[in-house]
Amino acid sequence: MKLFQMKTSPLGVERIAEFLENNYICIGYPGTGNLEAASPEGMLVRLLKSGAYQGQELETAVADLNLFVHEMQDGDYVLVADGQWVHLGDLGDYFYDDTFDTTDDGRCHRRGVTWLKSIPQSALNPEAAELLAEEAQISRYRGTLPAARIELWIEGAGPADTTAEGKRALVDEVTVLKAVAVLKEALHSEDVDRRERAAIAILQYAK
Repeated sequence: MKLFQMKTSPLGVERIAEFLENNYICIGYPGTGNLEAASPEGMLVRLLKSGAYQGQELETAVADLNLFVHEMQDGDYVLVADGQWVHLGDLGDYFYDDTFDTTDDGRCHRRGVTWLKSIPQSALNPEAAELLAEEAQISRYRGTLPAARIELWIEGAGPADTTAEGKRALVDEVTVLKAVAVLKEALHSEDVDRRERAAIAILQYAK
């Protein structure tokens, strides 16, 4: 399992709304054809043939495409920024759509995405925030990821809240109401000890 960040403006056109609505991401670099079986060297040859890239821009294009086509895999995760929000997605396979392989469109290299969660940027943990802040069009997180529930790791921004209010926030309101109802019922028990314990628990919760 790997985690990537991607910018949402291939060829300078903001696509975030389209990505979210149509469940995909794309990286640009038209004029290169289907790259599923292309090595980095093969990508370089195709980019040179397109005539659109040279120098450092050419090296960056090869690195970006290799990450998008080969290093990303089905089941990996991607983070994209959307103003003050961040969207986490589960990636699908790479596919090429020649319908959009034009210099004025460039949406030809694609991956399907199942969007899992949207959270405020301010809630990101430091590692995820640092990844998202990278200037590269696409980059991979190189640190250690949890074995499961990556959405919880990403949102682990601050230390645990050990106050009474913080603990209550971990339990949904419906469960709390049910628990209080049980305690209220126990106040009418014939068992004196049970009534006392219920009263103490209710008073402690009310503090």
